[in-house]
Amino acid sequence: MKPLLLLLSFLWFFSCTGNKNTNTGHGFSQLITCGDEKVAVYEMAPADSLGFVKVWEWTASMSEGLPENFHDYFKTTDECKPIGENQILITSSSGGVALVNRTDKKTVFYAHAPNAHSAEYLPGNKLVVALSTAENGNSIRLYDLDHSDRILFTDSLFSGHGVVWDKENNSLFALGFDQLREYKLEDWDSSQPQLKQVNEWKIPDESGHDLFLTNDRRLLLSTTNSVWQFDIKSSTFSPFPPLEGVHHVKSVNLNTQTGELIYTKGEISWWTHHIYMHLPKKDTLALTNKKIYKVRVM
Repeated sequence: MKPLLLLLSFLWFFSCTGNKNTNTGHGFSQLITCGDEKVAVYEMAPADSLGFVKVWEWTASMSEGLPENFHDYFKTTDECKPIGENQILITSSSGGVALVNRTDKKTVFYAHAPNAHSAEYLPGNKLVVALSTAENGNSIRLYDLDHSDRILFTDSLFSGHGVVWDKENNSLFALGFDQLREYKLEDWDSSQPQLKQVNEWKIPDESGHDLFLTNDRRLLLSTTNSVWQFDIKSSTFSPFPPLEGVHHVKSVNLNTQTGELIYTKGEISWWTHHIYMHLPKKDTLALTNKKIYKVRVM
């Protein structure tokens, strides 16, 4: 094989992708994926290379700070939110929650939360987790990041799937099977902080799934049959045109300043091998050796 062809083949193999995306003018720098037991970070390669290259990977068994008896709680990961530049918040439908350092892959917080589906960092070094259908699930739970696996507060929410913090409104939004709720922080600096529900809306479809806050303060929420947008100011739902009628969207990310839209959808049961991107031109990243549930962006 000629040297140039050998080099190109080498780059293709380690990027694990079939696309040739040479546009580097993106608002994001990295993609974070979860689904199976691995959480991975992919970085866009230079314009003269191929697609994305994996630059980071985490599994429970490799993580210092996570007790061995918690490893089985991370067999199927379903959330991988970046917290600042240096940490990733991971949840798993197998029953685990972890806050992990990017630099040393150390777990600095962990908890057992049955069928955990999403989590969000809150002011005061606290954490809220959405739990889906399971024994001792169907709820949101509040934790202090200084005290692993100690529940501070819980509220019932059937099939909890999404939580996001709106810092401009000082509100937490939580998504369940057919409800979108708004909570306020109460007694936050006390030993018994609480989340007080102040609003609830019935969503336009069944089985609320992903919840994402855009940088123009809309909530995007996916359901079984479509993706919707919720205007926080007017408290109204409407279809999200780019993904209207797209079924089983598991995660959605939108940058309203650049028009970039990145999402995943269940294509093989609950998972897929594909990340779909509108940059704004449509493109697809194929990761054939990984089961993908959600993608998040840096």
